[in-house]
Amino acid sequence: MSLTFHWFLPTNGDSRHVVGGGHGTPATVSGRDRPPTVAYLSQIARAAEDLGFVGALTPTGAWCEDAWLTTAMVSQNTERLKFLVAFRPGFVSPTLAAQMASTFQRQSGGRLLLNVVTGGESHEQRAYGDFLDKDDRYRRTGEFLEIVRQLWEGKTVDLHGEHLQVEDAKLARVPDPVPEVYFGGSSPIAGEVAAKYVDVYLTWGEPPAQVAEKIAWIRGLAAKQGRTLRFGIRLHVITRDTSEEAWAEADRLLAGFDVATVKSVQAGLARSESEGQQRMLALHGGGNRDGLEIHPNLWAGIGLVRGGAGTALVGSHDEVAERIKEYHALGIDEFVLSGYPHLEEAYWFGEGVLPRLAEQGLWQHPFGKQSAPSAQVPFAS
Repeated sequence: MSLTFHWFLPTNGDSRHVVGGGHGTPATVSGRDRPPTVAYLSQIARAAEDLGFVGALTPTGAWCEDAWLTTAMVSQNTERLKFLVAFRPGFVSPTLAAQMASTFQRQSGGRLLLNVVTGGESHEQRAYGDFLDKDDRYRRTGEFLEIVRQLWEGKTVDLHGEHLQVEDAKLARVPDPVPEVYFGGSSPIAGEVAAKYVDVYLTWGEPPAQVAEKIAWIRGLAAKQGRTLRFGIRLHVITRDTSEEAWAEADRLLAGFDVATVKSVQAGLARSESEGQQRMLALHGGGNRDGLEIHPNLWAGIGLVRGGAGTALVGSHDEVAERIKEYHALGIDEFVLSGYPHLEEAYWFGEGVLPRLAEQGLWQHPFGKQSAPSAQVPFAS
């Protein structure tokens, strides 16, 4: 089975430095910014498509552009790349969301994937008019997915749930293919929702031992539902011809984190209700710049100034390939990656790491293109 790799569309802007944002933190950037125009995002998407990434994740939240609208526009400038659209089920009716997904599939040629984000921050949810607490938001997500899944099967749905109600709901045209649902969450109720409704469970880039525990947990819950899930991991990446070059780039990024910004971001993240976010914070000690390599080639520095995914694979192309193989051995088949800036870093990974995995029989270009030999020097930023 070939590993699957997805890239990231920075709809909050891009830079040669780390662009912050997420989980209630303000979007911050040091250095020269690249606005998230359709032209620039399309440039990243076309590069990802050519290099062999299957899809591209777009985030959701007040800190970035709307994922549905942005990917709908970018999809018209690409041919085969899929779009892993993050959305929050509490902000739109399930029937409308099912219809939107069906339309997206027809207009894009079946290139929609859905990343369901329940929302871990009550203060951010309230800004959108959502006043449920965290556990209730997850219960609503379960009801939402129950409705959407039935609609996609062509059924007429009547559901009177605790949080959602629909009567005589039906789609005029069902999506073909049905979009796969991606989902992440570390709380007990999140695990229950994942086990019952999703296709791919996503975890942020924790050390392998912690990832193994999560996989075992979700597998056990899914087995009780008579289901089998796939597993993915969300990571940043800094890969270069040599380990020294990669760590020099990590040091350059770290040098751009001023103390005041780190303190402000960490204070905002400390109030996060997301268990996954708290697990990310614990990896770097809530602002500690020392000891950021928390596992060989796994660096927690990104999380000092960014909410959500806060770890990066850092090393030579061979080292990064070995870490990917380590996660794969645990059961991870899909990797959702990103790097600063996203255009150049896609080439570093696509021309440096993917050919090495191809040589070992772990990856093949999803669109049938010949991958470059691993001896080729990657695109330089």
